[in-house]
Amino acid sequence: MVACLTFTAQTLADRDQTENWTLNLYFENDLFTQTDLGYTNGGRASWVSPDLNDYINDPALPDWLKSVNKGLAFFNKVRDGQKRNVIFSIGHNLFTPEDFTREDLIEDDRPYAGWLFTSFSYQTRNEDQLDTLEASFGVVGPAAIGQQVQDVIHDARGVPRFEGWENQLQNEFGFIFLWEHKRKISHEYNSETRFGFDLIGHTGIAIGNVRTYLNGGGEFRLGWAIPDDFGTSALRPGGDNSTPDAVWDPRAKGWAKWGIHAFISFDSRLVGRNIFLDGNSFEDSHSVQKKLLVTDGAVGLSFIYGGFKISYAQIFRSKEFMLQPQSHSYGSLAFSYTFR
Repeated sequence: MVACLTFTAQTLADRDQTENWTLNLYFENDLFTQTDLGYTNGGRASWVSPDLNDYINDPALPDWLKSVNKGLAFFNKVRDGQKRNVIFSIGHNLFTPEDFTREDLIEDDRPYAGWLFTSFSYQTRNEDQLDTLEASFGVVGPAAIGQQVQDVIHDARGVPRFEGWENQLQNEFGFIFLWEHKRKISHEYNSETRFGFDLIGHTGIAIGNVRTYLNGGGEFRLGWAIPDDFGTSALRPGGDNSTPDAVWDPRAKGWAKWGIHAFISFDSRLVGRNIFLDGNSFEDSHSVQKKLLVTDGAVGLSFIYGGFKISYAQIFRSKEFMLQPQSHSYGSLAFSYTFR
């Protein structure tokens, strides 16, 4: 008889605690779709802690961080059956209009902009739910070195530089505070063939002068040795969740040495503010009239071997502003390694 296990039948107490750090690297670019406009490039590196028993006393955390957490009442609530992680990230995003040859201000297209940021996240999870609290701080404008980064990329590829960076947004300190909740709606796994599927939903809210929105969406995964994490996210706030958490996850030194699965996902946002379309918060700058509802759809494939996980997704984004001639698409490549 074929045995079919459901994740809800297990408890975290039955699983091995992940004792190693995980490095996640993300690269997104529309070169995968042979375009060079809109959200044209993004990168992020994230350092994910081992599973923590709590945020106050766990020896995996540095003393200075434990001292900070002691002053935060939220983290003093320790509940049985939960695991916790902290995540530190640095990242960079680039946004450009379509016509790279024009040096003047293109009034009917989005502003030039760069966003250089660092993020700090707290995650708490059980078998079926994950909550993320994240704070991101950085700078928009020339200090974000958007022009320099794009020039290096274009020079390396041997393609022309964009000529209109003199019209980019002005320097502005930026911040985003975010909460996102993920829940496994349905999930099954066959213990003999390692084949299974899961369906993960998410809702969230972000507040800040860079981005303010309400969002919701989901992801469906189907394949062999699907990791018992909470999905394969694109480079977006609150997206890190690739922590090994099951005996069949190859990264957790489980009995499965490899895994492969396909996924399809979407995320819809009700947008209150987007500095990359609305322009600077406190000074006059170029802006366009944004759309209030924006949706991303993604299809992709993820492969795991040993401590490595590599994923690729093609992202399809609906129009973000009123005068945008067409929707946008770009590729998202994610590399993860859990030190063993």
